[in-house]
Amino acid sequence: MQKIFPILFFSLLTLLSCGTDNDDNVSQAIVTFNFSHNWDGVAVTNSNFNTIQYTNANGEELSITKLRYLISNITFQKSDGETIVLDGYNLVDVTNNANLTFSPTTTIPPGSYSNVSFTFGFNNEDNYNNNYADLNAASWSVPGMLGGGYHYMQLEGRFINDIMTQTGYVFHAIRAVDNTGATQVFEDTFFEVDLGEVTITNNVTFEINMNIAEWFKNPNTWDLNVLNNMLMPNFNAQMMMFQNGQDVFSLNAVNQ
Repeated sequence: MQKIFPILFFSLLTLLSCGTDNDDNVSQAIVTFNFSHNWDGVAVTNSNFNTIQYTNANGEELSITKLRYLISNITFQKSDGETIVLDGYNLVDVTNNANLTFSPTTTIPPGSYSNVSFTFGFNNEDNYNNNYADLNAASWSVPGMLGGGYHYMQLEGRFINDIMTQTGYVFHAIRAVDNTGATQVFEDTFFEVDLGEVTITNNVTFEINMNIAEWFKNPNTWDLNVLNNMLMPNFNAQMMMFQNGQDVFSLNAVNQ
């Protein structure tokens, strides 16, 4: 009996140790994306909305009253060219503090990936025929006269104009369309956000940040006195948004 007790005690310790080990590798990893927002390093949440407190690169003071944007096609690429595209899309709604965390239903095998990326908006294959009931219910669709499909972003607020009066701005990103000719001409304005390489050993969380100020400054210094409304049918404005969006997102951390 004296010999049996130490054996049972050691076995119990072993079982408890295995049961509480959070560092065990997983056979399939759950991927989570957290989205946060800032204005040139100062955190922005919906509690900061509706107050004029930001200054853009052109010197205009402004507020934010709405911010929603769509991300899709989260893709993990291996060095041999193999890609894994996670199902689903996410409408990040900062205004209502909703969908700031997104966990696709698809899991991925652990391993080394040469690049992780996601698409801002929808690519042309997905941005078709307004088939998404949840996005339609969220008033996210684009009018047929502008090509249909869906918004990529809705950013709205108020600013102090050049005659010192508060006025509204509506900064909506869609696929650029030129309606000036006999037929519509479209230009792609969705873009891929590359997050770099990662080695995954466990369930993983990507901390993604949007610097809202970047929409107004690089490479195009945005003059809200000139470009504040009716931007969806403005082909040149949409192309400027596309160009300014290239540096908006950054990867803060990868947690496993």
